[in-house]
Amino acid sequence: MAAIKRPVRWLAGSTAWPVPWWAIVSAGLSPVLLTGGWLVAGALQPASYNPIRQTVSVLAGHAGTDRWVMTCALLLVGGCNLVTAAGLTGVAMPARVVLVVAGLSSVGIAVSPEPVAGSTPHHLTWTALGAVMITVWPAFTARREAPQPRIFSRSGAAAVTAVFAALLCWLVVETQGGSVLGLAERLTSSVETTWPFIVALALWRSSPRAPTPDLPSELPDASHGQEITIRVHCQPRE
Repeated sequence: MAAIKRPVRWLAGSTAWPVPWWAIVSAGLSPVLLTGGWLVAGALQPASYNPIRQTVSVLAGHAGTDRWVMTCALLLVGGCNLVTAAGLTGVAMPARVVLVVAGLSSVGIAVSPEPVAGSTPHHLTWTALGAVMITVWPAFTARREAPQPRIFSRSGAAAVTAVFAALLCWLVVETQGGSVLGLAERLTSSVETTWPFIVALALWRSSPRAPTPDLPSELPDASHGQEITIRVHCQPRE
């Protein structure tokens, strides 16, 4: 029985990973859903829609055609961020909280669509909050423990955050009458929403693997002078 209990205990304990598989799936789905959403929704718009100049919010706004496509994509992206935050136990709690806020911001953008002309304070607030949260999120994933992947070091997290901040600054500049606002928004959101997936994969790859237990042999070793006696009971035929 002891030989059976050891592998069972090992298998029960081998599931203690820093990030579960469902968190990796949700983190990977987030950029796919976002990019797929604006691609499909953009294809349904009239020829007057210009994805280089106009934002994704137009696709989910009241002026968009089949705006439910982009609205559903934003809701699903927000849900994926919430699921990912719940599973990323390998990062600090502040990083998970920031990712939750980013997910709620995506939901807020979806439920406060833009009107036909202009925007609303609620939509602008959710958009700005989500952009800031997903930009600074890499800084909260920095850890002091070693050894660790370089992206979790202070210098690595700072470098990624600096790149995201530069993309956000470009996006803010384009909001002031720029000619490539839609391109800046799509590129920034696509890059930044991919980072939780990279972090989840890095945590999974760096997690310690449980060693394979050595199962004890039930048969004695004959080379050490021990004898094996086999008894055969024969019954006479009637």
